[in-house]
Formats: sequence, structure tokens, C-alpha cells
Amino acid sequence: MSSPSLVRSSQELVSLLSRPAAGSVCAIDTEADSLHRYRESLCLVQFSCEEENVLIDPLEIGDLAPLGEFLGSRPVWMHGADYDMTMLRRSFGALPPAVFDTQIGARLLGVRRFGLADLVELYFGVVLSKTSQKADWGKRPLSPKMMEYALNDVRYLLPMGERISEELRAKDRYDWFIESCEAARTKVLDRDETRGEPWRIQGSGRLDRQGLNYLKCLWEWRDAEAASWDRPSFMVVTNRQLIDWSLSLAAGKRIEIPPHYRPERRKRLTEVLEAARALPPESWPEKPRGLRRRRDSEFDARVARLISVRDTTAARLDIDASLIAPRSIIESIADGEVNPADVLLGWQRTCLALD
Repeated sequence: MSSPSLVRSSQELVSLLSRPAAGSVCAIDTEADSLHRYRESLCLVQFSCEEENVLIDPLEIGDLAPLGEFLGSRPVWMHGADYDMTMLRRSFGALPPAVFDTQIGARLLGVRRFGLADLVELYFGVVLSKTSQKADWGKRPLSPKMMEYALNDVRYLLPMGERISEELRAKDRYDWFIESCEAARTKVLDRDETRGEPWRIQGSGRLDRQGLNYLKCLWEWRDAEAASWDRPSFMVVTNRQLIDWSLSLAAGKRIEIPPHYRPERRKRLTEVLEAARALPPESWPEKPRGLRRRRDSEFDARVARLISVRDTTAARLDIDASLIAPRSIIESIADGEVNPADVLLGWQRTCLALD
């Protein structure tokens, strides 16, 4: 097999994008360096259109605007599109007018193993290599193995999309698919990426105010360390370890500083912990007030009824019940906290008999 084409200049990019016919559907995937750098950047775009499969190198091309303009007027197929849409939105400030996700389609068909490699094997009998899954895509030159791995992420999407669409239409679920894909696209467009308290990581709900004080200080220390090192924050210390440290410190215990930390990092950590201990209680972060539902037999009965309808419908359709509605949403509806139309898609409300 010949080496896949790599577009490395603005002239090559413009030439590539001038070839597809107007309105043609393309497929896109992206690679970033989030596993290797503090601030992730778009490192590679895999592009497929009209049987042409190529790699586009954003690190070599100075101006990607032609790609943004091209995608701005085309329907695009992706797989597990949330992250790729996020990267495109950051790069171009917009998304394609329609993004079709093979993962969403496969799940609506009842497929339980819906990773890209799983679907390629299911539909084409091809077993993809995963050897470059955690590669550093910010390094150059790209090895032939990395290039082939990257191209495999996109070369099957268009024919796979056609087959999934045919099966969805046969099951009268294609409209569900379109509605679900548009909701996923809107979610990325509406997402606020400038949240004010990023240190409130998963698990922080277990902490009291003193623990939150330690967590905030530790998170800010880790962020500064990662930035100066130009590495992802988890390489300094994981979120789970931050929570464990905060729990221990709030309980008056000492923490074990990893022995591989250099003296400078150990010193900065020690100083941060001393500063955190010195902060008065009135300056500690507030603990968010959690939602307290008033549980009673009527509420439980409403939840049970909706769960029963959901599970019966899911079994009949042979799909994962959580696709129709997760339990948290069902409880919110049963408690009257939300309007079903505000939290569920039309096809989901139909499945729950809420229309």
C-alpha cells in the first residue's frame, strides 16, 4: 500500500478542496496533542471526500481558513463527534451545517460495541491496529505507521454512514438519528468553555469547605506546574490524587509527596499547602447546595412507571435504555423540576409516552 497523501501547504490545501463537487458529503476526524502538551492544539485533520482520503497537517499549513469555509457548507460524517466538533469550533469558530455521527447511528440500531474499530470490523470485516492510539501527534515527521493509523480513522466513515443510514431507514429510526445528531451539534455550539471554577473536579462533592480550600489551592498549583512544564496536568498529579490529598489534609493528616518530584516542585507544593492552612475559614470556597428531592411513595411510583415504560420500549427496540432517558432525567421529570420537552428529544418523549 502506498504512503497516504499528506497536505502540507496552503496551495495543496486549496487544490484538494477545489476537487469535490458542490454539495458533496465528506468525512472528518482530528488528532490533537492533549496527552502530551499543556494546551492542546489541532495537529492533524483526516479528510475523506469522493473516494479521496488524505491527511491535512495544520502544523505545517499557515492558513486553514479554506478548510473552515469548505466545511461550513458541507454535511460531514464523523465518529464519536463531540471532541472533533469541539476542535473544529475552536479552530474555525463554527461547525458544519450538519454533522452525522456513526456512533449515534450505531447505538440507535442497537449495536452494543460501537467504537470505531468495532464498527469497522462489524461492517467491513477489517481489524484496525491501535498501535498509534496514544501517539504524540504534535511531533514531526509523522511515521508511516502513524499516518496509516490516522487515515484508517476516516477512510471507512462514508461507506459506513451509508450502511447505517439504510439500516436506520429500514427500522424507521432515521428521523431519530437526525434529531440526535443535531442535538449533539447544538450542545457543542452552546457549550461554555470558560467555566469559572474548573477546580471543582469530579469527586469534589465529597469534600467539606476545608477540603475544598485545599483542593482549590492544589489545583491551582498543579495547573501552574503543568503550564511551566508544558505537559498535561495529569502528568503532575491525577484528579483522583488531588481529591485523596484534600480529604487527608482536611482530616489533619499529612500527605506523601511523590518521591520523583524534583526539589523545586516539592518546595512549591509545600509552600502552597502552608498558604492553604493559613487561610481563614471565611475565605474557604462554599460547598454547593445539592438538590434535595422530597421522596415519597407518589414520587417513587412515578419514577417506577417511567422506568418501566422506558425499559419495556428499549427491550422491544433492542437498544440501550439509557438512550431513551437516563434515570437522573426521569427523576427530574417525575419530580416536576423540568418540562420533558426541555430535556428530551421528540423521539425520546414518544418512547416514554410523554407526548
